[in-house]
Amino acid sequence: MTTAAGGENYPDPVGTSEVVSYDVDRVWTIPNALSFLRLLGVPLVVWLILGPRADGWAVAVLVVAGFTDWLDGYLARAWNQRSRVGQLLDPVADRLYILAIIGSLAVRGIIPWWLVIVLAARDVMITLLVPLLRTRGYAALPVHFLGKAATFCLLYAFPLVLLGAADGTASLMARVVGWAFALWGTGLYWWAGILYVRQTVDLLRTERVAA
Repeated sequence: MTTAAGGENYPDPVGTSEVVSYDVDRVWTIPNALSFLRLLGVPLVVWLILGPRADGWAVAVLVVAGFTDWLDGYLARAWNQRSRVGQLLDPVADRLYILAIIGSLAVRGIIPWWLVIVLAARDVMITLLVPLLRTRGYAALPVHFLGKAATFCLLYAFPLVLLGAADGTASLMARVVGWAFALWGTGLYWWAGILYVRQTVDLLRTERVAA
């Protein structure tokens, strides 16, 4: 069991790379407020890409979202405001951004639909693990380092692919680098997903059913 600074105890998942610990059990903290703010940017990015096709502004919103992603984690650790809500919001926001971007780019014909299906299938697989985890008293597994690396690659890849849709040498370079990140990120994304499946199987074998 892990005892958080706020007095909350949570069991540590078996085989995960991080210990689950929470400093507070509040919803409204400054780090969580930044996470909620980041979520509001998802529909804005979709509208910018599909509506006025303001690709530069869409990338700017993504840059701000990436900064707040780093900032909320930094503040949560620095101010001892890590929470269960924050632990859940971060990966949800990252996945929504990835799905929103790839869906919008596919609608515009910038990326193929098979790539959307491959990435979405991985998230469906992870979602199907949740009911199994709940039988052992867990809402989710902590984010693995490999999962963070994959998300990092994808969140940087598709803004570059978007900028690469224009003409010119700079756009060509953005497209090449963006697709390199996209292919590596997709591979890492699935590798991390397989690790989560293995961790879930280990957890089901070693933990008793929650009362």
